[in-house]
Amino acid sequence: MPVVKVAPSINLSAASLVLAPGMSKQERKAAEMLLEEVEKRSMVRWPIEDQLAKEGKTSVVLGRRSELIRAYPELANSLTTNNADKPEGYQIVCTKQNQIIVAGNDARGVLYGAGRLLRLLNYSPATVSLNANTAINTAPQYPLRGHQLGYRPKTNSYDAWDVKMWEQYIRDLVIFGANAIELIPPVSDDDSTSPHFPLPQIKMMAEMSRIAADYGIECWVWYPALEKSYADPATVQKAVKEWGDVLRQLPRVDAVFVPGGDPGHTPPKDLFPMLEKQTAQLQKLHPGAKMWMSPQGFTADWMNDFYQLMKAEPIWLEGIVFGPQQRESIQDLSAKLPKRYKLRFYPDITHTIRAQYPVPDWDFAYRYTLNREPINPRPIDEANIFRKLQPIMAHGFLTYSEGCNDDVNKFVWSGLGWDASADITSILTDYSRYFIGADKADAFAQGLLSLEQNWRGPLAVNQTVQTTLLQFQDMERTATPSQLLNWRFQQAMYRAYYDASLRSRLITEMAQEEKAMEILRKAPLLGSVSAIEAAKQALDRNNCSPSIFRGRAFELAEALYQSIRMQLSVSKYKAIAIGRGANLDLIDFPLTNAPWLNSRLAEVEKLSTEADRLRMINDILNYNNPGAGGFYDDLGNPYAQPHLVKGTSYDDDPAYLQAPMSGFTVRFQDNTARVSAATFAESLHDRPLEMLYTNLNKNAQYRLRIVYGAEAKSDIQLMANGSYTVHPMRAKEMNLQPVEFDLPTSLTENGQLRLSWTRPAGLGGSGRGAQVSEVWLIPVTEAPASATKPL
Repeated sequence: MPVVKVAPSINLSAASLVLAPGMSKQERKAAEMLLEEVEKRSMVRWPIEDQLAKEGKTSVVLGRRSELIRAYPELANSLTTNNADKPEGYQIVCTKQNQIIVAGNDARGVLYGAGRLLRLLNYSPATVSLNANTAINTAPQYPLRGHQLGYRPKTNSYDAWDVKMWEQYIRDLVIFGANAIELIPPVSDDDSTSPHFPLPQIKMMAEMSRIAADYGIECWVWYPALEKSYADPATVQKAVKEWGDVLRQLPRVDAVFVPGGDPGHTPPKDLFPMLEKQTAQLQKLHPGAKMWMSPQGFTADWMNDFYQLMKAEPIWLEGIVFGPQQRESIQDLSAKLPKRYKLRFYPDITHTIRAQYPVPDWDFAYRYTLNREPINPRPIDEANIFRKLQPIMAHGFLTYSEGCNDDVNKFVWSGLGWDASADITSILTDYSRYFIGADKADAFAQGLLSLEQNWRGPLAVNQTVQTTLLQFQDMERTATPSQLLNWRFQQAMYRAYYDASLRSRLITEMAQEEKAMEILRKAPLLGSVSAIEAAKQALDRNNCSPSIFRGRAFELAEALYQSIRMQLSVSKYKAIAIGRGANLDLIDFPLTNAPWLNSRLAEVEKLSTEADRLRMINDILNYNNPGAGGFYDDLGNPYAQPHLVKGTSYDDDPAYLQAPMSGFTVRFQDNTARVSAATFAESLHDRPLEMLYTNLNKNAQYRLRIVYGAEAKSDIQLMANGSYTVHPMRAKEMNLQPVEFDLPTSLTENGQLRLSWTRPAGLGGSGRGAQVSEVWLIPVTEAPASATKPL
């Protein structure tokens, strides 16, 4: 049996904390953080000493490298000069005298060194220890590593946090290397108040700014320009006053970031003069603070104006932010900007759909239920996005967040911002070890990776979902009381149970639908009335027992409300909206065509003759049948769109700027649409959505039947083979009903057909609109009449 070598450790249970003399306020905050977090995890409180401990006594020595060497020259031999000049860097070394030296290159280096030590220590009741071979010398790769923390009603957790919770969360981020937070002012694209607020927005904003100042990290303010027009000097004067009234109440402001859109929609020729005035005021209120802006939501013409304005190199502007809803890639933006301007990234890590970086090929059952802001650990996706854009984002990032649903993603970004080459599993293990416990570090890290894999491929055949739940149930059975009360543990458990409940129900409802369709196929033998009644019984959800996992999901939702005030339901926890993370309200949402089928059968029952009823039942059965020699594409289903032109891969284009992506329309009060009609493929901005047919019958005439996606209103145009107008630019049908067009035989005489949908060129905003749900290509002379009749 092989011998396992156990690394020697230093017992720090009776250690003292030695601080460098003359520590700044921020450095003393680092010491306070270290003492408090060690005590929380071990019940050990280190006493503070102002002199090095006598030989043989264990101690932790904390301070700036220069001050430590000045006060205690004997420590110099244990410290290296490598990386000593790099901002925010630090060294952690163990000496033969059982001293743990944490030496920061500067004040923030002391902070991050203390944070790293906290992550390295081994904790148990009344015991703290450290691997005696610990030797770390590191500095961050990116100068800006931060996260937006918006205390506002739109989030389904942040709006209920009090000052103590905010300080703990900001501290957690700091411990893992974050050096900035971004706040949102009281006036934004949001409600004016929340039933969960413990403090008015401006007071909490000031408290969060103070917390940033206490820790010595940057405090940014995301400030939208919401007025309809800034061409009027009176409007500008009013805006300057309103912004000033907010900014002067904040103890620390390092930068203001103004998005060009989402919300707000101001042409750059009006926006730039207003921001110049705001910058002058900002620097009076907070000397040294900088102004940043983004061209989000700009039209093509506005982008041209923006680049022309940038050529003049306005001195009041510090840098440009690349965020959601931008027409151009970060590579193109960077290439067109004057070199003097910094470029900051504003990645959307919080949304799964209708987002800058949606989940690739997400199953419709997840889209309908988990919706846009679920608990969403996506470590592999986030790392891919980071590394794809890493060569461009030289200054760093502040992520876009709408709540603690994206907690894991924040720590992935912070870890990669410190070291872009870091192993993702190691980042997750570090996260799990510190927040959940050493006994579950590896298992919980793998569980987070598994939750992401739950979202890969068709849910009905994804057996990973069941395995993931079993793994979390193993952790649940052996969890300590404190782990069961840990909100990060609860979040992962909620997702594991929710996913498993969803898959179980999907399989059941698919079987119900198939049974109903089998019965309807026998209608000519059974009689239409008997067949309809039997089909409705087969579709009755009351005939099926709820998933055994559903109840536990409700229990965990309650636990999350108690622990972190997470609002997973509108009715139970007063979330602001179902689409804002309240997915507990969608846990029973129908996942198949059963509602559509029931509504169609109700229409059949109203017909007076057996022949008419059988004819309509036949139409239902042949809904997606294009007839012999025809083709049907369900464009909202990534696995049923053989003629869709795919474009670039997800790994190369996670924002789908050059490839079609999946979308959906959910009407929570009216869910009688077919799944295939309510899901769609779409392209963004001016890129066409295209389909290509080959090996067609050269002698056949074809008819197109189309159901347009109804999520975003837009005009739309359809061209065939690049020159034939199937229909000109017109308002897109939003009723999920088919429209039909006969195609001339000349279009398919060579056996091929290319279809291309576009929305009007040059528009700004989200870029959405070219959305197509279903397409039939029907041979007119060969298809049976029932297959060509719109339903």
